[in-house]
Amino acid sequence: MLRIVIAEDAAVIRAGLAEILTDRGHEVVAAVGDAEALKAAVAEHKPDVAIVDVRMPPDHTDEGLRAAIAIRRDQPATGILVFSQYVETRYAADLLSMRRGAHAAATGGVGYLLKDRVANVAEFTEAIARVAAGGTALDPEVVTGMLGAARHTSALATLTARERDVLTLMAEGRSNTAIAERLVISDRAVEKHISNIFSKLGLPPSDSDHRRVLAVLAYLGS
Repeated sequence: MLRIVIAEDAAVIRAGLAEILTDRGHEVVAAVGDAEALKAAVAEHKPDVAIVDVRMPPDHTDEGLRAAIAIRRDQPATGILVFSQYVETRYAADLLSMRRGAHAAATGGVGYLLKDRVANVAEFTEAIARVAAGGTALDPEVVTGMLGAARHTSALATLTARERDVLTLMAEGRSNTAIAERLVISDRAVEKHISNIFSKLGLPPSDSDHRRVLAVLAYLGS
């Protein structure tokens, strides 16, 4: 069971999300309609995951994302799943690039899903679980936007086309086997590409840091 805060200004969607998650055994500790209430709820309840819409009152621009960044900074153990109709690259890049610090093992994951592209409830709840466990769950359209924003960077320039393909699929939260099936290559080839990615991004083996997540965040936030 996960403890979850929902931040969604549309009352019907907010109630629907709460019902879906409660029916699947999770505890919705708060369901709020604006960014300030979101930050207060996370500070009070310290949930496993906060599900956050991008555009919220009062201006309906990017209040949700900015609140998510503040939560990521102040409550790093809380996973953040942005759930929106919009790809907002400016603050999304900031959120996704926030690094794990000295207490990396206690840092929640990050995700960004688009409402109209979530195929089913199982996919959505699996993404929540992945974020709660410290992983990533990114819609391919979000990944494409982030990669496009990073094309000028030296880190990107060091990766081969195939390595970029592998890292894009890693960002979507796919396993090595799923990546191999998608690219029609062997599991061993995937492992070799990932090893090269870690090396080029300067991510040596570590007991505390999840290199797979760090590689995705370093790349998307570069």
